[in-house]
Amino acid sequence: MTDILPSSPAASVTSTTRRYRFATEVVTVDSSDDPHNAASVPIYQTATFKQKGATATGEYDYSRSGNPTRTHVENHLAKIMSAERALVVTSGMGALDVITRLVKTGEEIIAGDDLYGGTNRLLSFLAKSQNVKTHHIDTTKSDSILPYLSDKTRLVLLESPTNPLIKISDIPTISKYVHDRCPNALVVVDNTMMSPYLQRPLELGADISYHSGTKYLSGHHDLMAGVIGAKKASVGDELYYVINATGCGLSPFDSWLLLRGVKTLAVRMDKQQASCIRIADYLEAQGFKVHFPGLRSHPQYDLHASMASGPGAVLSFETGDTGISERIVEGTKLWSISVSFGCVNSLISMPCRMSHASIPAHIRAERSLPEDLIRLCVGIEDADDLLEDLEQALNIAGALPTPSK
Repeated sequence: MTDILPSSPAASVTSTTRRYRFATEVVTVDSSDDPHNAASVPIYQTATFKQKGATATGEYDYSRSGNPTRTHVENHLAKIMSAERALVVTSGMGALDVITRLVKTGEEIIAGDDLYGGTNRLLSFLAKSQNVKTHHIDTTKSDSILPYLSDKTRLVLLESPTNPLIKISDIPTISKYVHDRCPNALVVVDNTMMSPYLQRPLELGADISYHSGTKYLSGHHDLMAGVIGAKKASVGDELYYVINATGCGLSPFDSWLLLRGVKTLAVRMDKQQASCIRIADYLEAQGFKVHFPGLRSHPQYDLHASMASGPGAVLSFETGDTGISERIVEGTKLWSISVSFGCVNSLISMPCRMSHASIPAHIRAERSLPEDLIRLCVGIEDADDLLEDLEQALNIAGALPTPSK
């Protein structure tokens, strides 16, 4: 396919060499090419660009194909993701849609058995509309992938941690298995839960890393965006071809919002993660089954620590009773009942009723997704306030032992 790809008019190919530590690099945006020396990258809010002549095409001609603001955010994201090329589109699911268009009819995908509901929906659609079969396996056991690797395998799709059971996949080992046995297959990692601050799958052996930029990268839930990072520029060119052909590239204003939001990623994540660790410790001390890779009780604590520099700011826990879980969710005041995560505000939800409701109940049962599961997405509020609010909701719901008189 690559031999018929046109060159991008705004190829965001950048050096993967970082000069400083992450927290410095993420706020350091190169805008040296701006003719007016603007301190902030301008918004080029234009659909088309004037050309110098009938055959003298400039770097940009139409914003669907490329826009200077989009190029700046793509170059910046490529740097922090350790990607040869990064691309931005209109949503996280849009990013996965672009990636899955690399799969031809009759080829196969291997994916985990604990997936975001939207991902499961798209894979189900591909099976029906394009005869693209997906094998759902337990990716926490690396060897479980081996029986499914074949010359039909095109993508191996991983989440680590998974959403919402917070399972961990051994990205380096699985990547080696895939590359050794299926040279034409690509290892794809949804890294939304970790962000490039805590984990960079392309450094661990993956070929493509993607994010819902709506979440930690933008950080304020005022933007829809998807981000794709390719380890090799040739793969990035294939992805760009799809984006240009379908017209799903991110708009100039949204590109600017994403670039602005990502600058505070490190400070936001530090605060959110520290609070999440406290809350996970509290819930485990109350006797709940807590899913969080920052707890030593997590079965893959050591594996996660070998790949990531922190556990993140999302946890889930089980109450043992769906009614109690509903009362907890509805009893909070600071925690907004909402899907998604990665926002500066703290969110609470029941995945089986919300973000994963599109997965049929019998499949949720097959994949051991508890109906009573509660997911907490910790924001930047004061941790003491969050804990106090959660505790009063637990008391209202009858989830805590009644204190003795």
